[in-house]
Amino acid sequence: MRIALASPPVASSLDDGLAHTDRLLAEAAARGSAVVCFPEAYLPGLRGLDFDVPPFTRADQERVLAAASEMTRRHRVAAILGLEWHTAAGRHIAGVVLDAAGELVGVQTKNQLDPTEEPLYVPGRTRRLFDVAGLKFGVAICHEGFRYPETVRWAAARGAQVVFHPHCTGSDKTGTVPTTWGDPAGAYYEKAMMCRALENTVYFASANYAFRYQESATTLVGPQGERVTHLPYGEAGVLVADLDLSAATGKLARRYAPERYEEDAGG
Repeated sequence: MRIALASPPVASSLDDGLAHTDRLLAEAAARGSAVVCFPEAYLPGLRGLDFDVPPFTRADQERVLAAASEMTRRHRVAAILGLEWHTAAGRHIAGVVLDAAGELVGVQTKNQLDPTEEPLYVPGRTRRLFDVAGLKFGVAICHEGFRYPETVRWAAARGAQVVFHPHCTGSDKTGTVPTTWGDPAGAYYEKAMMCRALENTVYFASANYAFRYQESATTLVGPQGERVTHLPYGEAGVLVADLDLSAATGKLARRYAPERYEEDAGG
């Protein structure tokens, strides 16, 4: 199974973002990928950071969805698109899954928001497992995968072979460029990626924006917590890798025994 992780630059407009999406889907498909994952809320962009994000209405949502559907159908590749997603509850951060025929398979909302996101978005309340192109996977979005391990374990315990992790860390305006992946003195993000894979015995596939000053790389981590591959920091493009699905057993996730966590009242 060959997958791809897309790392586009910040979009200057919605049309610019769609153009980057099309280009990266084409590249991933040409290199034989079955599924491509994009960063968090890439269209129209994640709000509350140091770059401008345009308005994004329900009409914009429908236009983007129609355009993305045409792209995945034309390139014959499935995609997890990081979108802003409007429902009756409000504006969500979401991973929208389209198959290679351009059909909407489903949507995974971000249910554990970072505290800084709460004024801008509403959390979702449900989780789901996806089965696309012969791959079983879950989606945990940024803060969820970094801070709430149970969001990854939920999917792994139900048979996910990989958990895709659209995320957003870094800046084009300020910061430093890491020199070593998983640097003990660096930010915790890449160490968390290792933990999410190792503690569940599944692949963890994390896609970030191609910021000039990335705080974490677009990375694939294997079921034993090993870094399989990553894109160089700040490089826009597509990370393509082959998965050995027989190694993604989910063994440790399935050993979770919630009945052993009954509260002891003491006495």
